[in-house]
Amino acid sequence: MLTVSNLSVQFGKRILFDEVNVTFTQGNCYGIIGANGAGKSTFLKILSGDFDPTSGRVILEPGKRMSVLNQNHNMFDDYTVLETVLMGNKVLHAVKQEMDALYADYDDKNADRIGELQLQFDEMNGWNAESDAATLLSNLEIGPEFHYTPMSEMDGKLKVRVLLAQALFGNPDVLIMDEPTNDLDFETIGWLENFLANYENTVLVVSHDRHFLDAVCTHISDIDFGKITHYSGNYTFWYESSQLAARQRAQQNKKAEEKKAELEEFIRRFSANVAKSKQATSRKKMIEKLNIDEIKPSSRRYPAIIFEQEREAGDQILNVQNLAASIDGEVLFKNVDINMAKGDKVVVFSKDSRATTAFYEILNNNLQADAGTVEWGITTSQSYLPVENHDFFKSDLNLVDWLRQWVKTEEERDEVYVRGFLGKMIFSGEEALKKCNVLSGGEKVRCMLSRMMMIRANVLMLDEPTNHLDLESITAFNNSLKNFKGSVLFTTHDHEFAQTVGNRILELTPKGCIDRYMTFDEYLEDPKIKELRKEMYS
Repeated sequence: MLTVSNLSVQFGKRILFDEVNVTFTQGNCYGIIGANGAGKSTFLKILSGDFDPTSGRVILEPGKRMSVLNQNHNMFDDYTVLETVLMGNKVLHAVKQEMDALYADYDDKNADRIGELQLQFDEMNGWNAESDAATLLSNLEIGPEFHYTPMSEMDGKLKVRVLLAQALFGNPDVLIMDEPTNDLDFETIGWLENFLANYENTVLVVSHDRHFLDAVCTHISDIDFGKITHYSGNYTFWYESSQLAARQRAQQNKKAEEKKAELEEFIRRFSANVAKSKQATSRKKMIEKLNIDEIKPSSRRYPAIIFEQEREAGDQILNVQNLAASIDGEVLFKNVDINMAKGDKVVVFSKDSRATTAFYEILNNNLQADAGTVEWGITTSQSYLPVENHDFFKSDLNLVDWLRQWVKTEEERDEVYVRGFLGKMIFSGEEALKKCNVLSGGEKVRCMLSRMMMIRANVLMLDEPTNHLDLESITAFNNSLKNFKGSVLFTTHDHEFAQTVGNRILELTPKGCIDRYMTFDEYLEDPKIKELRKEMYS
């Protein structure tokens, strides 16, 4: 279907890809993974023809069509929503445009050409194109009232959905998607998961959303050491199997037969879990035939994120009563009451991200509420990871001195001690002496996590904590919060994070709040809560 032959990419002395040979076949969905800077987005650009490799070529089977999720959200501002979706099938759209132009200037000389175009249009099911595009838009919650609206007038988040519909339109043979879940709500992501899980053609996707990768992928394509290797299964299978293989490699005295038996048992257990999945479809039953030889340890570096409490909190953590907030007269939330108990890990949730951020800012005395009170338990200590962290990095301190700002004892000021913290977060050697004002987004978040670990609070507040992080950091962070003995309030667009960490859901709406002790999946799927949520946002 799609073949990459002898592909190499080099920037100066740096080799990004070295003689890559790989094939992507029909009916499979490939999750492209790799550390930051490994070349995931570059690889997708090469496949789509937007970037030329140093050498090698990409071969798409003759007669097949490729579609790419567009990253330029303003590219189609001169077109209506419906026209933008139709442009997803370039050949069909070109035929339609030529037909429309000939009809507009019709004479007998045009008749033969119009007949040819009509036949071609009919073969591509063109007469149903607009209704098919309208159905796609409706599935993505963009109703008919928007279909003839200029893209320039669409809200940014709705634009993303239109571009998603454009990529999906016309059943492309190869679908390429770079971070398709960005700016989508959980319901829309769920729709996309189900769509792709049943998609019969080839899909290549880059995503930091592990739940999404698990739901849609039949294979993981790992970019490492300038090569790309396919592994059967979804992200969780790849991660757990690579960790198992790494542990086995460290067990020098373990017999080969015992290692093989352990791997076989792992495959059986994982296959059984997949088969029992309530979302099982033809695509999701991907672990039918796994080869033990495929399971290899990963070279990935995972940060050692370990949250400890300086002291354990008492039973009373946080009491909020009648809290309300607004922006320029627009109500973000009101009538919020929550009595947070020891051990609660609360997913703070809203359709409006401004609401959740305002909630955290009020809890941290950075913003004045319109009404209500906030009372922390006297035994609590808080640590906050805000969604915007640029104010923390305005100086030109190196990372050692930057982190020293939050030490509590003279012993902790020791450079070896501070470097140990930074080393856990993959700032080793000279990297620990980098200036804090030149860090990337992911590096800044890792520094903020180092700061939180240094503070050793018993209550953590996290506003979109996975932003800018790679899969390795997200996975380590997720595991750390599951093991944390204190209390947590957090907001995230990472479904796996919400489902595996949270034991309580607090949804903030303009008409009040919904507060339930349950998992995130239970919350989203509960019919009564679905109806209640509609009322709260109507």
